Amino acid sequence: MPDKHLHIVAFDIPYPPNYGGVIDVWFKIKALYHQGIKIHLHCFEYPGRAQKDELHKYCEEVHYYPRKLGFRQAVSGKPYIVATRKNDVLIQRLKKDEHPVLFEGLHSCFYIADPDLSPRTKIFRECNIEHRYYYNLFKTSRKPYLKTYYLLESIKLRFFEKKAVKSGITAAISLADQKELQKRYPGQHIQLVQGFHANERIVSQTGCGDYILYHGNLEVPENEKAALFLLKKVFANSSYKLIIAGMNPRKRLIRAVKKCKTATLIANPDQEKMDALVANAHINLLVTFQATGLKLKLLNALHRGRFTLVNDFMVKGTHLEGLCNVANTPREITQKINDLFQKDFSEDKISERKEHLIKYYSNTRNARKLSSIIWDQDPQNNASN
Repeated sequence: MPDKHLHIVAFDIPYPPNYGGVIDVWFKIKALYHQGIKIHLHCFEYPGRAQKDELHKYCEEVHYYPRKLGFRQAVSGKPYIVATRKNDVLIQRLKKDEHPVLFEGLHSCFYIADPDLSPRTKIFRECNIEHRYYYNLFKTSRKPYLKTYYLLESIKLRFFEKKAVKSGITAAISLADQKELQKRYPGQHIQLVQGFHANERIVSQTGCGDYILYHGNLEVPENEKAALFLLKKVFANSSYKLIIAGMNPRKRLIRAVKKCKTATLIANPDQEKMDALVANAHINLLVTFQATGLKLKLLNALHRGRFTLVNDFMVKGTHLEGLCNVANTPREITQKINDLFQKDFSEDKISERKEHLIKYYSNTRNARKLSSIIWDQDPQNNASN
């Protein structure tokens, strides 16, 4: 059989895999490589993320493109996160062959409806309902110029999402997102391909810990909002030790942690430190206020940590609710914390996770599914542009 080649257009350099979006991209690349697929990677560069030789271990070729930031892109008819990833060299490279193209996230989809790619198999990897995310930023932002930007971006993203979904196959990252997109775009080819992640096996420890951990990329407004909610609504008068850990906390969060007597902030821990924090916590407490995408930090906690305590939004459409303790209000969360600190984490819980997680979140299984979706389809039936 001839080799299978795949172009992957990534919104960022996917190594190191140290935040949610690139974790899915990086471990997808590795899993597809192990399926024998020849990967041609195209990635846009962010400040602070350098080009990496590690990518060449799994890719036939790696190309880097600068993002074009500025006012001209901001007033474009396309969303800013899309317009800044336009590059003439990229589209010329994509046109040189007939290989399928996987566009990672709506960010990378500038060329998904390009007429020169119309006969090709194109896959839109949906990793979040972006227009809803930006609308929530609009609602929570305090600065008028940011509110205007977020609202306009949300509107643009809603319209651009339609173009992306109708230009090929959509690989949704969660069941909730798949159902929403199927409802809004009936008749389109929308498949569920769960998130790729770092964990090959369950390494959770039995027994108990003496603290509760909330972790995430703390410069992301959604995660900062969740951390502030816990500090102000749950732990303001609590005797339990809370550790908040993650990338680039802002001043508002730093001030809030200082006001909470039992809370500690660990900023920018390396991967070894973060893994140790997840593993040694008695409870990994994870809440969100948006039921879109897949929270890869929850998968990490289930593979590495003891008890997980989440709200409904965190597990909606993930098949993971049965492995977690679920609470929503501050009172419910406090009661669950009290209950869980009366228990040791047992081997039975680890066995339950092993059986369930391999069914839905095996990287190997999901790579095979994605490969089948791409190569077992008629490209002419996948494009409606």
